[in-house]
This record gives sequence, structure tokens and C-alpha cells, in this order.
Amino acid sequence: MEVFNELVLNKALWAAIIGWFVAQTMKAFLLAFKHKKTNFKLNLYSLPGGFPSSHSATVSALATAVGILQGFDSVFFAIASVLAFFIIYDAKVIRGAAGKQAQSLNKLIDVLDEDMDKLREILGHSIVEIMGGIMIGIIVGMMVAL
Repeated sequence: MEVFNELVLNKALWAAIIGWFVAQTMKAFLLAFKHKKTNFKLNLYSLPGGFPSSHSATVSALATAVGILQGFDSVFFAIASVLAFFIIYDAKVIRGAAGKQAQSLNKLIDVLDEDMDKLREILGHSIVEIMGGIMIGIIVGMMVAL
């Protein structure tokens, strides 16, 4: 029971969870507004791409909360920051490249006139989407940890 209580009271963990939830909810509302129809199932899944980046929001909220709670000079903040850097890098560069490959493969499927499911092409994030996620994460991290 003590482990459960520690998890429930872990502000850094809650900051990350709330950061993800806020970004995903915001993304669902923005997509509903853009397409003029509601599909809040989108909030249940971490769809890649789109504004704001829930990956960036999650790791930024975690790093911010850890910095506030443990100190910005702590090993824990260093670990959270390096983790955040690599996840954000992956969201921009690696998954962006995978999205371009998906576009090429989808064109090939069209040319070959194959009856195959197309690949999702929007996998990565733009700088604006990442910065939006980072800002949400910092704000959520501060609100939860302070």
C-alpha cells in the first residue's frame, strides 16, 4: 500500500501525466474545430504529429517538475533533461524522416495500384508544434510542482 501512496503523491509523475493529457485534449479540440466534427477518441491515443506535441509536453512537464522538486543542479534534473532532449529530437528528426519515407511508399503503392493500407504520413512534429508542447509542459510542471 505504501508504494501506491508514493505513486499517487509523486508530483513529477503527475506533472508528466497531466502534461500529456492537456496536450492530447488540446489536440483533440483543435482537430475537432479544424474538421468541424468531434472525435474525442483521439484523446485516448497518442497520435503522432499535430499541434501541440504531447511528447514534448510530457517530457517538458517532467523535467520542469523534477527541476523544481529536486533542484536544477540535481542528477535527477540532468537525467530528465537528457531524456527530454532525445524524445523531442526523435519527435522532430527521426519520426519526420519516417513520415517522408511513408509518403514515398504511399506513392509507390498508388503507382503499383496495389490494394494495401496506406501508411500514416504525419509522424513527426514541426518546430511550432514542439515549442507549443514545451510551453504546455513547462506551465503544467510549474503548476503541479510549486
